Amino acid sequence: MKQISFKRHRFPADVIRHAVWLYFRFSLSFRDVEELLSQRGIEVSYETIRCWTIKFGPLIAKRLRRRRPAPSPRWHLDEMVCWIGGKRMYLWRAVDDEGEVLDLVVQRRRDTEAALRLLKRLLYNQPVEPQTITTDGLASYGAALDQLNLRHLHRPGRLRENNRVENSHLPIRRRERQQQRFKSQASAQRFLTTHAAIYNTFNIQRHLISRPTLRRFRAEADAVWVTSVV
Repeated sequence: MKQISFKRHRFPADVIRHAVWLYFRFSLSFRDVEELLSQRGIEVSYETIRCWTIKFGPLIAKRLRRRRPAPSPRWHLDEMVCWIGGKRMYLWRAVDDEGEVLDLVVQRRRDTEAALRLLKRLLYNQPVEPQTITTDGLASYGAALDQLNLRHLHRPGRLRENNRVENSHLPIRRRERQQQRFKSQASAQRFLTTHAAIYNTFNIQRHLISRPTLRRFRAEADAVWVTSVV
């Protein structure tokens, strides 16, 4: 893959990488990142950090996605309501049965066409074919799967059956509150897509593993990050 160029930037590449990592990895505002860097003797404005995240965030996310192993073929789909720019919109998301975020798309509607768009993105971008597709009781999923001849994979259910994707909404809600809601559909799509790639890399599920395993997984995640930002 082509290297990410940091030319014609006043600050060193390591500073830019660290600022982008802080913003997407933790629930921080641009001003929080500015203050953390200031504690290290790096004086940079929050507006500059915002420009860095817009320019380099999607590039790093694209490289991280290429390095991820193939996800599970058992998919969970759901939609959540978001108020973006004062308008009611829907964030359609898909995760596998281990919590890996597969794809997401911000749309204005909650209908068959919107569900079909998410499913087509999944089938085109994912390296594995689905074995099961679990959703809530929204009829739009069944209608969209009928058009794709995948109705036999559908597992409609309620909250308990689709609890995996329901719980995966929580990090998005935290960021939504931190940012005092998203400002536009395009900026929400850009941020959430980048956030998902970085979240997948560092989501270790520490409550399920021992401390030595946690240290090993963290080291592996850090190594993937380093190779993706050079």
